[in-house]
Amino acid sequence: MKKPTFYIILSFLAIYFIWGSTYLMVAFAVEEIPPFKMAGIRFLCGSAIVFVIVSFTKEWKFITKKQYINSAAAGILFLALGNGGMSFALQYIDSGYSCLLTSSQPLILLLMLWVVDRQVPSSKSWIGVLLGIVGMFLLVSEQGLITTDKQVLGTIVIFGCLLSWGIGSIFVSRSDLPKSFLTNTGIQMFIGGIFLMIISQLLNEDPTDWASVSTRAYLSLGVLIIFGSVIAFTAFNYLLAKVSPEKVSTATYINPLVALTLGYYFRDELITNQIVLAAAILLIGVYFINTNKHKKAHAKA
Repeated sequence: MKKPTFYIILSFLAIYFIWGSTYLMVAFAVEEIPPFKMAGIRFLCGSAIVFVIVSFTKEWKFITKKQYINSAAAGILFLALGNGGMSFALQYIDSGYSCLLTSSQPLILLLMLWVVDRQVPSSKSWIGVLLGIVGMFLLVSEQGLITTDKQVLGTIVIFGCLLSWGIGSIFVSRSDLPKSFLTNTGIQMFIGGIFLMIISQLLNEDPTDWASVSTRAYLSLGVLIIFGSVIAFTAFNYLLAKVSPEKVSTATYINPLVALTLGYYFRDELITNQIVLAAAILLIGVYFINTNKHKKAHAKA
């Protein structure tokens, strides 16, 4: 097997299975470590690793002040608010359920672009929107998933994360960012990590007795730092440079399947016929939106 093909296969495995498993890892970690503190440690450690790698290159010397500020703002939107909120929500809701909700991000982004830029969705996109709404309704109406006020709060927080990720996506698409994706990633994780630690202090999260933290929680945090924050993101950017965007976007459909399966086997999370039906309808809706978007991109090219 030729090296590029081998690297592409490894990269797809990374974005499919590593990203799909991060929801379970976060759920395990926040059982014993306060969520914003955990996420802050995750991204600060991840940024340190990235900066060590970047230090062996000269890419960091070519960053402008404006690029640094834009990258920092993206880190706050994506990581401090988006991923931090998700970590908070996973204290109360199932990891597979959380992943399914976040897979609706293309639907939320499409509606945001319609409001902000007056980009009227095509008929195919409207079909995707309708299917997405039906899928989300079936998902959140599953009685076994939302039985307490805290689970309602977790669900609301996830939708807040979707808004933050959507704003971040629009911002990034219009901003001047560092040309090096590694440098950009390092800055985002560093600033996002700092803000997460500030949020942790402002919320007076419980102090952590690190001596009593289980091996499972430590391993989960380690997986999130090394694999989730560094390896998978690098693989994602590598694939964007090597294959078509629609192939990379297939992670949107695989991640929830991985998260649901892992949550079911390792945390006894609920899977019912209604959840399976909701997942199928939601992901088909996302497929309609994504494929239409990629066709427009090809037409412009």
